This record gives sequence, structure tokens and C-alpha cells, in this order.
Amino acid sequence: MDRDALILASDDELLRLCEVDRYRASGPGGQHRNKTESAVRVRHVATGVAAHADDSRSQHENRARAVKRLRGALALELRRPVALDGFVADARLAALVAGGTAPLGEKTRQTAGYWVAIARLLDVFVAAGAEVAATAERLGIGTAALARLLTHDPLVHRAANQYRGQRGLRPLR
Repeated sequence: MDRDALILASDDELLRLCEVDRYRASGPGGQHRNKTESAVRVRHVATGVAAHADDSRSQHENRARAVKRLRGALALELRRPVALDGFVADARLAALVAGGTAPLGEKTRQTAGYWVAIARLLDVFVAAGAEVAATAERLGIGTAALARLLTHDPLVHRAANQYRGQRGLRPLR
């Protein structure tokens, strides 16, 4: 299954493609935390990408959170090759670039559509050698606007800096 289709799949579809582990989480929470196996780890079998959640005492809530986090992990870790010659952004990426960071609140950053757009942005970023100027030129925006997009979310920021580090470039601040 294609990365974007995985990210956009329903929770049930995505879970069918995953191994789900339940375990007892350690840490704060006292007596209740160690009595039940409420923590959940989901691992997409085909790619090995995993996410976990142990925020709640409810296994169902943790499973839902872990699936949301898995969508983000798939977007951040799986790259698709992009031909930069004659590159044209698709509708999702164009909307993300045009909107900037203003509409990217916490609720938006939890949607599958957001993660697909971020995955495509990172595909272009990696194809452009993790260089902000080259990526911004391909997307038709300024370097400052692209830098804001890449640093607005801590997970995206970390991924962008990992790609830059692999190429010996300074991290984005």
C-alpha cells in the first residue's frame, strides 16, 4: 500500500496492517498504572514504523492515540522519490504552502490530510538536498516561510534537522 494511502486509511484499515502490543507502562500513575496493560504499541508490519501511547489508563484511548501517532511517524520516516525537474505541487501540498503556519493549530496537526501534506513537503525537501533555499524555490515561496513550515511542529522540525544532518548541513533553529 502507498504511504499516502496508509496515512489516509481509516483506523481499522491501518490496524489490520499492524502488530498491536499491549503492555504495562512504567512511570507516574501509582497503583493504577501497573495493574492493567493499558499501554499500546502499534507497528506497521511492512515498513517497521512504530508508535506507542501510554498517556491514558484506557487501552482504547491509547490505541486511538497510537494510531494517530503512527500516521505522523509514517509521514516523517517514509520518503518517496520526487523529480524536481518540472515539479508541480499537488493540491494538498499547495494548500499547506499557501496557508503557511497560521492555520496549523493542534487540531489540524492531528489530521491525516496534514500528515500527507507534510510527507510530500519532506519528499521535496529531501530531493532538494535538505536545502531550504532550493526547496523554497521549487515550491514558489520564500525561505523564511518554508523555514517556519519546517519548524512549526517539533516532530517535523526534528525530522528536517535529521535530513540536514545526514548531508552535513547546520540544523534549522
